[in-house]
Amino acid sequence: MPNYPTLSTGCLKMEWDKGGGQQMTPDAVVQVLNIKKIAPSGPKTTPDRFRLVVSDGQHFVQAMLGTQQNALVTNGQIEKHTFIRLKQWILNRVQDRKIFILLNVEVLLTGTPDTPKIGNPTPLGGNADGNAGGIQEQPQQQYQQPQQQPPPPQQQQQQYQQQQQYQQPAPYAARGGPSGGPYQQAGGPRAQASAPNMPPRAPGDAPAAIFPIKSLSPYQNKWTIRARVISKGEVKHWSNARGDGRLFSCTLGDESGEIRATAFNDAVNAFYDLLQEDQVFYISKAAIKAAKKQFSNVNNEYEMTFDSGTSILPCHDTSGVPAFQLSPVALDRLGEIEKDANVDTVAIIKEIGDLSEIITKTTQKPMKKRDLTLVDESGYEVRMTLWGRQAETFDATESSVIAVKGARVGDFNGSSAASSILWHLSQASTIDVGRNLSVSASSLLRINPNIPEAHRIRGWFDAQGSSMQYQSYSSGMGGGGISRKDPVKFISQIKEENLGMSEKPDYFVIRATIIFINPNPQQAMWYPACPTPKCNKRVVAEGSMYIFSCCVGDHTGQTWIQVFNEEGEKILGRKADELVLMKENGEDAAVQAIIAAANFKSYTLKLRAKADTYNDETRVRCAVNSATPIDYGLAAHELSDMIEQYRGL
Repeated sequence: MPNYPTLSTGCLKMEWDKGGGQQMTPDAVVQVLNIKKIAPSGPKTTPDRFRLVVSDGQHFVQAMLGTQQNALVTNGQIEKHTFIRLKQWILNRVQDRKIFILLNVEVLLTGTPDTPKIGNPTPLGGNADGNAGGIQEQPQQQYQQPQQQPPPPQQQQQQYQQQQQYQQPAPYAARGGPSGGPYQQAGGPRAQASAPNMPPRAPGDAPAAIFPIKSLSPYQNKWTIRARVISKGEVKHWSNARGDGRLFSCTLGDESGEIRATAFNDAVNAFYDLLQEDQVFYISKAAIKAAKKQFSNVNNEYEMTFDSGTSILPCHDTSGVPAFQLSPVALDRLGEIEKDANVDTVAIIKEIGDLSEIITKTTQKPMKKRDLTLVDESGYEVRMTLWGRQAETFDATESSVIAVKGARVGDFNGSSAASSILWHLSQASTIDVGRNLSVSASSLLRINPNIPEAHRIRGWFDAQGSSMQYQSYSSGMGGGGISRKDPVKFISQIKEENLGMSEKPDYFVIRATIIFINPNPQQAMWYPACPTPKCNKRVVAEGSMYIFSCCVGDHTGQTWIQVFNEEGEKILGRKADELVLMKENGEDAAVQAIIAAANFKSYTLKLRAKADTYNDETRVRCAVNSATPIDYGLAAHELSDMIEQYRGL
């Protein structure tokens, strides 16, 4: 007879009789009798849910699997008659009915068609609850646990407690849960040891356990988290057909993860001044719902809403609650990351730009901005833009370490706003070049933080980084040399090697001659842009930036490339503003002469190739990251090295 895991007989009824609203004692072993997928009723982004029927051999009951555990079902680990250990679970009330929520389970033995149902369990909560699980089965041989009759309730509980002492991987209290034995009689005493992770309770309240943030879901209504305010945004005002209002958002974090929380109207008055960054609070009685990813860069499927019933109490013992968690990305990897993705980074502030003001295209309102130039050990530099209050209040010095959580990756020669620019060339439908970072209100900045990554980059910069030359995403390298990271290609190889056709862009260098610059008669070669250096954001303001295409060739063929402002100035020898003024004064012939004079000059071009689909037609777009006159002496040495390599083959 197979040796199946021993079920925790009687555990379901013991927890059922407690009445719900509390976190269950962990490590009960049950068997899954049935699984049913429940399609989400909310937005399409809402994850699927799975309803299980679980049995302890004596009773069976419905349970909802936490969405963070969905993978156990989708990858086949949880099948019918699977044995699982309930490491974290609660009993909740939904529409006057009790239901267990399984927040963290461990698969002990995956069920197969030959795995029997253990015992002959009866439903808890009436036939309606049991039938809803849909567990009626065809008669089959039942496998009984090695006991002839169920012992009396008191003896049964003693057996279960003894069994748990041997089967539990660790005492629950050692993992931060409430102290006390595994399963106690409903209403029986539970030791209330004073611990920093237990929130203060009002007289008469039932004891409450601390829930990890990652376990929160809309299927719970009684929970308390102990979390640190990672970041807090400013109060925003809105006005629409339904009226006016105010809101603010903050990011809360604990050792398990993070969640975004938002307060509206009266809740703004109640909690904005109370919640301070880097302080720890007990929070409960807030609404949990599916996250709106367009407004959040927090890695969580759900978000929290504060209302008049929310409870927020200061927690003076902050031990065990991490202050700052990062997953840093090196600056040289930004080219591999899709536009509008959020990243963390730790870098050195190389330059701090002045505070400036632009007029945004969408609202026609002024907005403050400040540009920083960041560098790191990868040898790259990138421009990061601060907006609004963060730009105005930024207080740091050059060469400081900055840690950024949740910066948004942008493109178009470093501008994250390029997606709104509709000045497309006849050969291109999208603009796809360069990388920069943009900090939003929900992003988090720390100057010289006390974290290992900051100490490491501080030591590197003081030792060698302060004297290095860095490669820029917007301006490329100087001197006509070639980065060792970017291979030299002929134009024919772009098609032969399918460069740009993979999911990630391809970077390479060509040496080519400009054959023809295309001044599209239907569209200008420039657009109105922010006059701040290295900022190409389209605004209603004085100042213009280049954007045009040209045909280049070498001895193997020809291709079209996209050229943007800084490289356009190098190629044409004039700023875009100058050509705009000449055009407005009717000097069309002079403009055409300047364009014609740029033809038949040769450059070392660093290109970024990426496929783009427009009108159901896929083309590879090659955008210029840098254009420098060819250094023929350096090029000759590189060719000589290549010849020596071929001789060695």
